[in-house]
Amino acid sequence: MHIGAHVRSDANPLASAADCGAEAMQFFLADPQGWKKPPAHPMAEQIAASDLTVFVHSPYVVNLASTNNRIRIPSRKLVTQHAEAAATVGAVGLIVHGGHVTAGEDAAVGVDNWRKFFARQADEGGFAVPILIENTAGGDNAMARRFDALARLWDAVGEFGAGFCLDTCHAFAGGEDLVGVVDRAKAITGRIDLVHLNNSRDEFNSARDRHANIADGTIDPDELVAVCAAAGAPVVVETPAEGMAEDIAFLRERLG
Repeated sequence: MHIGAHVRSDANPLASAADCGAEAMQFFLADPQGWKKPPAHPMAEQIAASDLTVFVHSPYVVNLASTNNRIRIPSRKLVTQHAEAAATVGAVGLIVHGGHVTAGEDAAVGVDNWRKFFARQADEGGFAVPILIENTAGGDNAMARRFDALARLWDAVGEFGAGFCLDTCHAFAGGEDLVGVVDRAKAITGRIDLVHLNNSRDEFNSARDRHANIADGTIDPDELVAVCAAAGAPVVVETPAEGMAEDIAFLRERLG
């Protein structure tokens, strides 16, 4: 099991990963709040040749479920571009949030928008790297906050080889009990490709996405360790930077 961290991409990501003792790393290839095509990474060859398990996170603005053409269509383009760029750094997956439709809209339309995107891309030869859909913390009309909604989404996209990224803070904030969460997720998706191992600064079912270091949040650290052990997948911590190395060391000690 490789344990790693989300690192800054505007510095030297390999050095940042080494500084915190990471065996895996995740980073952005462009402004996480922007719509621009990711530029070529200056260290692409070195990253691809490294021993690290590499993941790329898509920008937060992406919303493939949206019924707004001005959001959904650029989101499709951005995901495709980021998947292509992720392949150049040797990434094993591109993480994409489940997205949402707005209040009063039919969530089924959002699910179908995901299906159409995957189906069209399959017809064009697929994605350059696997797309890992991440569960999210808030939104009543979110595609992947509550697991009943996630099941509807997977019924639509599972046949296209979508992967799954389980975020512990998001699950907790979204109202999912972490006890048994891996089994419940796998019953829906059949797989967990990555765990985002984060504690939460807020209470259960808060719908707030505020990460905390493992020892400092409202989730019992033993529950977080149990999730990692049950998932058997690479783990990336997205916790506050000042305690990230300690979080990795804690997990490595507890997980052997």
